[in-house]
Order: sequence, then structure tokens, then C-alpha cells
Amino acid sequence: MTAENHAWPWFALQVKGRQEKNVADLLDYKGYERFLPLYKCRRPWSDRIKELELPLFPGYLFCRLDLNVRLPILKTPGVLHIVGIGKRPIPVEEGEIAAIQSIMNSRLPALPWPFTQVGQIVRIDHGPLSGLDGIVVKFKSQHRLIVSVTLLQRSVAVEIEEAWVSPSTSGAAGCATEPGHSTLRTHAPADRSGPGGYTQIEAV
Repeated sequence: MTAENHAWPWFALQVKGRQEKNVADLLDYKGYERFLPLYKCRRPWSDRIKELELPLFPGYLFCRLDLNVRLPILKTPGVLHIVGIGKRPIPVEEGEIAAIQSIMNSRLPALPWPFTQVGQIVRIDHGPLSGLDGIVVKFKSQHRLIVSVTLLQRSVAVEIEEAWVSPSTSGAAGCATEPGHSTLRTHAPADRSGPGGYTQIEAV
């Protein structure tokens, strides 16, 4: 990767189903900086349980590229198009990519999550994700930080410790929660259960 490549913005590439890793390898060969976040899951396989590495954003990967020289990307086998609005490619926010990269580097358990943009934004003050902002939900007694890629309307959840969290100065990201979701606002004890097994944490 050259310094020039590093100056290009990140774009999301939509690719053919189950071709994410193949496309990533081809982009590597062409010298592009690409990012394919993966997560591990266990699934029944014949007579045993097999651990698989699957894309956090199925059907997508991220790549730094110069839109003025996009043809080599679009001619890469498996690439469908560059994600944007209409026919105009739109860069992915640099901070959103950096947040997903931090999650990958932390090696904490992560998984795809329904797109979430509403609720009280919190900041991680401790642990391997220190400095990261996001929305926190409590699901099956586990706290998870939700980080989103707005352009894709997709989110990622990563398991965290409640003690790592403090309210962010960024304030609320919205005025309501999605069905089945509730946000962790402070370290106050839970006093009621929300729908879908989530527990609402009320502000003190």
C-alpha cells in the first residue's frame, strides 16, 4: 500500500454472496487497502460443531480507492458496485471504519446486529475499546456496544463490561429505542425489563 492509497477515502463494495474473501484476496493482489471484518460463530456441521469465520457485513467489504480510477475495482470478479446514493458512490465515514477496526483489534466477541441509531450515546473509558463511542444494550445478562455503518444501514455488537461505560458528552442519538432494544444510560441498577429480554437501565 502506498501513501497515496492511504489518502483515499473508504468506500463500501457490494459483492456477490459468499465471495467476500475471494474479492478481498483479489484486491490485495491489486495493491488496494481493503477491510473485511469477520466474526467467529459455531454451527452444526454433519456430526460435529464447526467454528466458522463469517463477514460481519454479509455481501460487503470496504476499500480505499480513487473514484477517478474506479474501473479496476469494478472489473474485479465478484464486485457488483460501489455503494452510494443512486449512481453516486458515497464514502463511508472514517470514524465508523475506525470504530469497526478497533472492535476487530480488541478480539472481543462481536456479531452482526440490527441497525441501531437511537438511544443514549455512551463512551468506553476502560478496556480494549477505550475511547470508543456507541449505544449500549443489555441482552441475556450481557452488555453489548452497538456501532453502526450508516451508509449500509448495518450495525455490529461487541460484548463489553458494564464498568467500562460512562455517558458520552455527545448526548442522545435519538429519542426512542427500536422494538426489542433498550439503551444503557448510566450505571444505575435495572428496575424493569424491556421487551425481547432487554433490560432498561434508567438514568440516576
